[in-house]
Amino acid sequence: MLQPSKRSAALAERIKAFMAEHIYPNERQIYLDAERLGPWASYPQIETLKAKAREAGLWNLFLPAHETPDGLSNVDYAPLCEIMGRSLLAAEAFNCSAPDTGNMETLLRYGSEEQKEQWLKPLLNGEIRSGFAMTEPEEASSDATRIASSIVRDGNDYIVNGRKWYTTNATNPACKIFIFMGRVQPESDDPYRRQSMILIPRDTPGVRVVRALPVMGFYGVPDRAAEVVFDNVRVPATNMLLGEGRGFEIAQGRLGPGRIHHCMRLIGLSERVLERMCRRAELRTPFGRPLIEQTVTLERIAEARIMIEQARLLTMKAAYMMDTVGNKEARQEIAMIKVAAPRMAQQIIDWAIQMFGGGGTSNDHFLAAAFANARLLRLADGPDEVHRNQIAKMELKRLNGTDPALTGGDATVLTLAEAEHMNRDSLWPKPAGFDA
Repeated sequence: MLQPSKRSAALAERIKAFMAEHIYPNERQIYLDAERLGPWASYPQIETLKAKAREAGLWNLFLPAHETPDGLSNVDYAPLCEIMGRSLLAAEAFNCSAPDTGNMETLLRYGSEEQKEQWLKPLLNGEIRSGFAMTEPEEASSDATRIASSIVRDGNDYIVNGRKWYTTNATNPACKIFIFMGRVQPESDDPYRRQSMILIPRDTPGVRVVRALPVMGFYGVPDRAAEVVFDNVRVPATNMLLGEGRGFEIAQGRLGPGRIHHCMRLIGLSERVLERMCRRAELRTPFGRPLIEQTVTLERIAEARIMIEQARLLTMKAAYMMDTVGNKEARQEIAMIKVAAPRMAQQIIDWAIQMFGGGGTSNDHFLAAAFANARLLRLADGPDEVHRNQIAKMELKRLNGTDPALTGGDATVLTLAEAEHMNRDSLWPKPAGFDA
């Protein structure tokens, strides 16, 4: 049921070998390139790795089985994504990084043939990158109904206005296309039919990348967040995705797979951090006693192993449900892993930083970047609070459809007759005249 196929297992071994030969040895250089060249430049080592991965046939592995004959199921892709997640840089090398994967799936599922030819094909070939413009600085983006950017029809065109931020890839020279979410005019009475998604080429007049945004001090790695202004941007009406008012529908189809990919990668990252914790504990002997012999160290290693296994099993269950009953039926499981995996990763990385001491707060051991990434993912694709509310509402709805008499779940107060009956059956009956 949750067992990946032989094809997945074979790919896993090939990815492990590629990571050992090409990814891990080049991590420091890529981080140095990011610091030296900044978020507006191309990083040559990344481009070299992408060429090697494509040559090795380890390319576009995220493509879903239900969309393409050579695609993988979620259960098959999960262990591969976990291995890639051990390095914050690997997903891009395999052309499996956000937001491109989500944008490619969106184009694959909802794009016209012309849109696929113009944008999907070069994205799949790794010739260009893309951005996803949804979050806004002036609105509470956890409530997507509040998105204020506008998309107004004008003859055969749409005119787009808005201020977006944390638009991934916007400073990347290879970024050529944005998927933009905004309110379409005139608005529908249904708040979930007021949003649309439209394609905006990066070089369209009126598109201005204002600044690069760091994630806890990291620019450009692993993604390139930026603030972007869209000022009277005019694009053809044919750039609309699926149709006016279909933005939420697209978002749900896009974000489900993206959320599970993030969680899979976090599990791999946490595995690598735990391994480093264990090896560090064997090397350090403060006060004449190895860290590995200290109870607090053993407890944290044990708790980390338990937390990783819990997150992996829940993630695999979500993957299985997405494969068998669809994203809509799996939405509670997807929401649960989106809360559980980043929280798990953040805690394990925090323990690792504590064990590494001052060195853990730099990026000598990649822990600072790992922590920034895990903390970011408690917000990206919906904050924890929104997912927890959704989980709770679905749980309440589920329980409202069951008979508590059949499950022992009744929580009502005892009736007076039941209370009197319990007293009569007591070993200590109420004495005569006690109520006098």
